[in-house]
Amino acid sequence: MNAAIATQLTTPIRVALVGNPNSGKTATFNALTGARQKVANYAGVTVERKEGQLLCPDGQRMVVIDLPGTYSLRARSPDEVVTRDAILGHLAGEVPPDVVICVADATNLRLILRLALELKAVGRPTVLALNMIDIAERQGLDIDQTQLSHALGMPVIATVATRKRGVSDLVAAVQKLAQSADAPKDHGWTEPSAMQVRSLHKQAERIVKSCVHPPRRPDTWTGRLDDVLLHPVGGVLILLAVLFVMFQAVFTGAKPVMDLISEGFGGLSAMVAQILPEGLLKSLICNGVIAGVGTVVVFLPQIMILFLFIILLEDVGYMARAAFLLDRIMGGAGLHGRAFIPLLSSFACAIPGIMATRVIDNRRDRLTTIMVAPLMTCSARIPVYTLIISAFVPARQVLGGLSLQGLVFFGLYACGMLSALAAAWVIRKVFWRSASEPFLMELPTYKVPDAANVIRSVLLRAHIFLKRAGTTILSMMVLIWFLCTVPGKPAGAAGPAIDYSYAGQIGHFIAPVMAPVGFSWQMAVALIPGMAAREVAVGALGTVYAVSGGEGAAGALGAHLAHEWSLASALAFLAWYVFAPQCASTLGVVKRETNSWLWPVVMFTYMTALAYAGAFVVYRIAVAMGAG
Repeated sequence: MNAAIATQLTTPIRVALVGNPNSGKTATFNALTGARQKVANYAGVTVERKEGQLLCPDGQRMVVIDLPGTYSLRARSPDEVVTRDAILGHLAGEVPPDVVICVADATNLRLILRLALELKAVGRPTVLALNMIDIAERQGLDIDQTQLSHALGMPVIATVATRKRGVSDLVAAVQKLAQSADAPKDHGWTEPSAMQVRSLHKQAERIVKSCVHPPRRPDTWTGRLDDVLLHPVGGVLILLAVLFVMFQAVFTGAKPVMDLISEGFGGLSAMVAQILPEGLLKSLICNGVIAGVGTVVVFLPQIMILFLFIILLEDVGYMARAAFLLDRIMGGAGLHGRAFIPLLSSFACAIPGIMATRVIDNRRDRLTTIMVAPLMTCSARIPVYTLIISAFVPARQVLGGLSLQGLVFFGLYACGMLSALAAAWVIRKVFWRSASEPFLMELPTYKVPDAANVIRSVLLRAHIFLKRAGTTILSMMVLIWFLCTVPGKPAGAAGPAIDYSYAGQIGHFIAPVMAPVGFSWQMAVALIPGMAAREVAVGALGTVYAVSGGEGAAGALGAHLAHEWSLASALAFLAWYVFAPQCASTLGVVKRETNSWLWPVVMFTYMTALAYAGAFVVYRIAVAMGAG
């Protein structure tokens, strides 16, 4: 082997994957790299960076980078900006790719061919991967790959990424391009104007017309399903049924695993408590560290189930149709149709919901969605809702057999959804007086999800959630532990130790402010740890009222609250948590997503004002009706 060949084999080829959403780009990435993947963020931005490696048959290494989905290099959303800058080599600390793989949905080529033409103008060596060619063949599409390659001026390789069909040919084509191409250079690319994009689109349509012949066996299933699923009335009812099943799975299917996790952390805490002597170290580890980690991990099953549904619905092709169905409703509130997915994600936790706003192009639409996403009822509110409803709402049947407690629970969710729509309307109509941009999207073909890719994606999301949310909440839990523990109870003093802690002092200090909404100082103290994580308020109430076990003794705590609180105060507490000011971890994510402290401050301020106003109105009405 001569020196030139040896150098060529030891220097990895950098390959960038580019494609429209739902084109099978992630499946192609998985087929190329398998388990050899790592996830991080691009320098200076919050957009995820997925990178993997593969070893070619001749020993050549490839580094594959999965770039965010885009429709054009005329970037508008943060994800699209990263994709454009990565291709151009303008990202800080990033080397431009040697070869670009443009992943196409073989059943729908118009938009991807326009993107391919834009990539060609950049000057990077590019391969077009005709993914899902098996579906195109079943539909009877006849794609002239030779003519298509000639028209685009780039190699065209047919693939089925989920079955690794054509992957070896794709790797060979990339190697050939990399070996024959010069080093990547800046070709003086300029962003295409709207007129140029339209011209490229017309050129793409001409290429499709000349290279893709109409199917001999048209795919009637997609049309038949869309006739039902996109019906203005029937489609919405089906969507509501899907959401009902999803929420039932999230809130009931996850419970056994959540109980096991809770018991595991409880056992770990008990074991550590037996080993360590009494003192601050024992309290820190048991009440701060273990409790803090457990607070996050216990909700992981719900997060994973929710993402499982979302990923399945996306892969099947239904999520785009759900956004289409709700566009009119959300547009009336000033929200973009694509806001549906972030708001849906916020039912599990506002953090992934806010992160999901990256798919929204317009900055104002994106900021509006970020600002209202936390109003959707996240899973962290469930322990608080369950505790108060069980303590104050009778467990009886109404309206022909419906549970009164269940109706109240549903009503709290409905209030959260309606408040999010109302807040969006106010933001867009009062503060940003501009109409939402029209919602245009390509409806993908229905397809069967690949189980391995779905599982890998769910596990990846679980890892990201734990890494980004867990560290923040853990640090805040340690801080809350400190406030609730220091200074210690004086010798011979009466009452619980928390009365003498910083948290107790703060509670007494803010009690006059909270009195108009019916909150005692103990209730005010419970709001303090709720700033770290809402569900921690249950344990805080147990500590304040000296109920042994706190969250683990929900029945005893509920009975104690029913004795200590009035019904008006309990309803006001529920109203507060419908609009509860955002937890610290979510505010941190908002800061990272907006790259500014302004929006976290605005979010915390307006949600605090809403929570106070809501609790005040509910408390005063309840008192007037004799519930005080």
